[in-house]
Amino acid sequence: MNALAVTRRNGGGPVAPIPIAKPHLTGGEAAAAAEAIASGWLSQGPRVQELERAFAERVGAAQAVATSNCTTALALALHVSGVGPGDEVIVPSLSFIATANAVWHCGATPVFADIDPCTYNLDPAAAERAIGPRTRAIMPVHQLGLPADMDAFFDLAARHELAIVEDAACALGAFYRTARIGSLSSPACFSLHPRKVITTGEGGMIALQDADLAQRLRRLRGHGMDVSDLARHSAGEVVIEAYPERGWNARMTDVQAAVGLCQMGALDAILQRRALLAARYTAALAEIPYLQAPFEPDYATRTWQSYCVRLSPDAPIGRTELMRALLRDGIATRRGVMAIHRTHAYASARARLPHTEAAARETLLLPLYPDLTEQQQDYVLERLSDAIRLG
Repeated sequence: MNALAVTRRNGGGPVAPIPIAKPHLTGGEAAAAAEAIASGWLSQGPRVQELERAFAERVGAAQAVATSNCTTALALALHVSGVGPGDEVIVPSLSFIATANAVWHCGATPVFADIDPCTYNLDPAAAERAIGPRTRAIMPVHQLGLPADMDAFFDLAARHELAIVEDAACALGAFYRTARIGSLSSPACFSLHPRKVITTGEGGMIALQDADLAQRLRRLRGHGMDVSDLARHSAGEVVIEAYPERGWNARMTDVQAAVGLCQMGALDAILQRRALLAARYTAALAEIPYLQAPFEPDYATRTWQSYCVRLSPDAPIGRTELMRALLRDGIATRRGVMAIHRTHAYASARARLPHTEAAARETLLLPLYPDLTEQQQDYVLERLSDAIRLG
């Protein structure tokens, strides 16, 4: 037992477990949140605007629209792309269930297509086979921070006259070829949940190039009201708001935005640390049998939001039992990305997705976060190797 990472009390449970993920806080978030509270702006206000400007600049978008979370961001982006009741949207099943739920929130139906077995991203050829007369949009997911093959999806969308909405929940800081995710022509929706690259606690962001569409999204996130709270409270005369269309309550608070502004300042350091730790994992996995490191396509730079390994079906230990063995040693893991069509919530979906089901069955996520020490990572690798070799 390597005591550098985990110690035990006389044969008891682990004292210092290694979590699967942990947000990297700069130290200034509490003070920034307190300052926002002291200002009197507890809901959406000037700090949200400031975060939107900083986010848009970072990802190369003309506009960024903050929301309460990535699921509401996706639903709003689909809505303004024309998706509604009776429509269908092509999505991967290998994704967090929010991907499909966002389609359902619009009254539309998610249609599941299979993945590329190397990248775990939606396969453009499988997506094309799933297109039907009611298909309105395609929603590629940049899974675990690895950009999807966007040229293929843009070509597909153009040929079939479909909208594209990017589920970029994990992809803040990623590049597709030389383009930053968020700078392409389609709306890209990001998550600011604590499991993601940076966090506002809960929160989402829509990056897009169309200023008029951004203005509409800002109305929709506030019940469809035609003037923001900030504009009303800043006005020197009485402002009576109007509601030209129905909307959501999907606003981010200024307290959250204050935290996000601190996090934005640490983004480069966070990405660099994640890449370093991922490279250490990949190098070490070359010496551990039955485990496959993540595939690295030459067209993308990923964020390493998670580190996903694949366990060979002929390994002497099963995926779930391997996770249990690591947990006994104080190491938290998670199953790889879920297969949405295999959940009870979407049991009515009739889909044959062999690559999706194999990936969901054979993959697991190892601990990866900026504050993970190299000693802790070595301990993870040691216990991982022992568990597989001993079976």
